Amino acid sequence: MSQVLTAVSAAGPLAAGWGVHSLWMRRRLSTARRDPLSGLWTRAAFEQRAARALVRGPHAVIVMDLDGFKQLNDTFGHAAGDEAIRTTATSLTTALAGLRGNVTARLGGDEFAAIVPAPDPVALPWLLCALHDAVCEPFSFRGQTLTVGASIGACLTAELPAGSLSLALRRADEAMYTAKRSGGGWRLADGPALTHTTTLGRRTGRPGTTGKEAAA
Repeated sequence: MSQVLTAVSAAGPLAAGWGVHSLWMRRRLSTARRDPLSGLWTRAAFEQRAARALVRGPHAVIVMDLDGFKQLNDTFGHAAGDEAIRTTATSLTTALAGLRGNVTARLGGDEFAAIVPAPDPVALPWLLCALHDAVCEPFSFRGQTLTVGASIGACLTAELPAGSLSLALRRADEAMYTAKRSGGGWRLADGPALTHTTTLGRRTGRPGTTGKEAAA
C-alpha cells in the first residue's frame, strides 16, 4: 500500500510539470503563428481559421493594402513603417471587434486580410467605409503626425461555391487592386468571375508574378 501511495505522490508533480510544459508549448505554437510586428495571425494560420469559419455560414473576406507605405518608409525610415504596420493592425482589430468570430491577419509587407461573418450583406459597405476611415487616421511617430492610405477589397462568400476560400481571397484581391488603381478607398467584388489574368497562380501584376515589382 505504501508503494502505491509513493507512486501516486510522485506522479502528482510529474503531471503538474507536464501540464505546465503543455501550456508552454501551446503558447509557443500560438506565438509562432502570430506576426511578430503586428500581433495578427500569419497567412498560414489565417487560412486555416478562415477555412473553418466558412463552414459555419456566409462571410465576407477582406484584403487590404496600404497606400503610400513605400514613400513613408523612404522618407521617415523603416521604424516609421513598422509603426504604421502596428497602428494599422490596431485599427483593423478595433474596427472589427464587434463582429464575433472575425479573424484578422497580416499576409506580409503592408498587406492585411480579414474574414467576418456577413449574414446581412447590406451592412458590408458601411463596415468597409468605417474600416477605411479608421486605417487612414493620422498616427504619431517621434513627435510627427504621419498618415497612410488604404485600398480595400471584399468578397461575399455567399456568391461563391461553398468553401472557396482561395477564390474569395482572389476576388477580394482583385477588388482591392481596382480600388488602388482608382486612388484608394474600397470596392466590393461582383460575383465569382475573375476579372484579371493569372500568373504563377496569382493575379498578374502582384510582386513575384513578373520580373518587375508591380504595385499590388
